[in-house]
Amino acid sequence: MASKLTTGEIKRAISSSIPVIVKTYSLAHETEIYIERILEKFLQEIGYEKIKNPLAYCLKELAVNAKKANTKRVYFLDNGWDIANPSQYESGMSDFKEKTLSNIDYYVAKQKEAGLYIKIAFQTRDKAFIISVHNNVEITRDEHIRIFDRIARARAYENITDAFNTVIDNTEGAGLGIIILILMLKKIGLSEDAFEIDVENGETIARITIPLSEVHLEKISLLMETIVREVNSLPRFPDSIVYLQKLTSDPDASIQEIARHVSSDPVLTAELLKLVNSPIYRVAKRIESIAEAVKLVGMRGLRNLLYSYGTQKILGEKYTEMKDLWKHSLKVATYAHTIARNYTRKNEFIDDVFVAGILHDLGKIIFTSLHPDLLDKLIDFCNDKGIAINMLEDLSIGLNHAETGALMAEKWNFPEQLVEAIRRHHEPSTAPDQYVNIVYPVYLANFIANFEDKELTFPQLDPTIRRHYNFKSEEDFQNLVDRIIKITESSPN
Repeated sequence: MASKLTTGEIKRAISSSIPVIVKTYSLAHETEIYIERILEKFLQEIGYEKIKNPLAYCLKELAVNAKKANTKRVYFLDNGWDIANPSQYESGMSDFKEKTLSNIDYYVAKQKEAGLYIKIAFQTRDKAFIISVHNNVEITRDEHIRIFDRIARARAYENITDAFNTVIDNTEGAGLGIIILILMLKKIGLSEDAFEIDVENGETIARITIPLSEVHLEKISLLMETIVREVNSLPRFPDSIVYLQKLTSDPDASIQEIARHVSSDPVLTAELLKLVNSPIYRVAKRIESIAEAVKLVGMRGLRNLLYSYGTQKILGEKYTEMKDLWKHSLKVATYAHTIARNYTRKNEFIDDVFVAGILHDLGKIIFTSLHPDLLDKLIDFCNDKGIAINMLEDLSIGLNHAETGALMAEKWNFPEQLVEAIRRHHEPSTAPDQYVNIVYPVYLANFIANFEDKELTFPQLDPTIRRHYNFKSEEDFQNLVDRIIKITESSPN
């Protein structure tokens, strides 16, 4: 990979209309991050930052497809198959993904040995921004036909949400990816003519040409409007909980008075006793006294319990299918608390980290109630592509579930640190400095929970988190995962 470009070098490239080119043989995760940053710098310099997410998706799709094309060539050559023979192609592709991913280092080395590269070029020219992805194997006629078939199919969809609702077969892989790419271009005001793929001088070149005068982002989607209306329709916290919240902030209120009000709600009482006797507090013997429990969790801890309890009380009455979500959230909360306790000296944040873990996926409740299948399809697609779920949520729905959850938390007057933890739990690098001690553990705990379920892989871990927790390798990360699980399982109940 080329040495890192400076902003000054990008400015000169823009003013001179010369291309900036990155060449790679492996398209490693670090390279993907680097080319996305170049894209971001280009767009900042020309004043079009607003289209960064759609173009980042398109760039990732084309680069990964180029890498896959190179891998296919060496895979077929290695097995003595003819990629242009339809029956051999179908047979070879039946287990292509499984066999190449399980031995990826071998195939990357074979690609480099064969001189098969990927080049990504960025250029401004004639009042247009051009992104092109080159790889030096020629696309076959059948592959070309399949791509144009996907482009034609994209015409049938009004938006990205329609594509996910209609295209059920996720085994289509890159096919659905190209459909989404065309719809992304539509999202910023461009037609399918902005995308082309052809062979020039022995290279397959996929090119997106963006005439800057034609760019505009679509208006808020109807689904987003529905989500906002749904959030606004949610009831306020029950008066009994609001009163208890005030009591916990009153310096003149006694523990006995607070305990008496807690005791008036049997479910809240059970939740408090469950909390103090959980691995979080590591008590030597079971606590049965409400006053003792209040004293142990403290006023901040009790307020946090009220946020969690009040949320579940309101949402449980309106949305019934939440069992799996709360189970996942409890696991994330426990992991986040363990991470915070072992990795931060800011003790005042530890209770906040736990409740933020409980509440981080609030927005999913609204999403799944309004559109039960869409979020699962988005998650599966993004995991398969190795892209952030919030990117496609933003672009297909207009509002991601993290932002939806933050809107709900703001409606209920949650403290700013909880609002920010919910809002940033997929984007830790955007967290304000004063909240990293709560956002980072929640992000990492959520990642570990999904990693355990094989929904995420180590390369998808945010680079900011890698640096913060000093993960120099996947082994470092796995060691932490093993340690967190061991601590959690061995804690007394």
